[in-house]
Amino acid sequence: MKLSDHFKPLPWDVVAFGMPCYELADVSPEVLEYAKNTPGHYTVKINPLAAKGELHANGFYYCDSLIEPHCSRERFVSHGNPAVRLARDVPFEVVVDLCDGAFFYGRFHRDFNMARESADTRYKNWLKQFHDSGDVISVFYEQELAAFFCVSDNRLMLHAVTGKLQGKGLAKYFWSVVCNDLFQAGHKELTSSVSSTNLAVVNLYASLGFRFRNALDIYHLFVG
Repeated sequence: MKLSDHFKPLPWDVVAFGMPCYELADVSPEVLEYAKNTPGHYTVKINPLAAKGELHANGFYYCDSLIEPHCSRERFVSHGNPAVRLARDVPFEVVVDLCDGAFFYGRFHRDFNMARESADTRYKNWLKQFHDSGDVISVFYEQELAAFFCVSDNRLMLHAVTGKLQGKGLAKYFWSVVCNDLFQAGHKELTSSVSSTNLAVVNLYASLGFRFRNALDIYHLFVG
């Protein structure tokens, strides 16, 4: 079996977890057999309606379900607030502080085989890569850093809101200023990815005019 044909390396995960990490390109019996007998951490993203028996039989376990919010410029419902502004020049050392405790809905935080500290490191490393590429949008509320958004073209890839501003009805303003900035840059549609269990963010996207598609179940396998 040629490894590169069936296993996609996950470099962020390797650095964070200190082990080989791969996403499986398919779930053929040969690929599953190889994975369960080879040390490392493996990810499978699969249609929720697909049969999961072979995954369970080979030691894979459920971690999360993802859905893809998407919205056109015409459908977007914007919310303005004069106390909210964005910036793209905030130092990484400042932005990264918002990561602490922000990603508990993430699949690696929900994976009982992975240390929570390592999962935090994964997201911080991912944020660093976006920051180095100039793809981090910071949002300020009343002169205080409130949130960050990592973007790739028209896609909101990673975001976090400071804990003390959560649950105060402010998120719609943070998302609005970022989405409007991306629409003004010429994008016709915006997309993201969110855990279906993160109901606060799912409801937020819905309130902004986003719809949802491309549901995926996420399964992991850890072989020590």
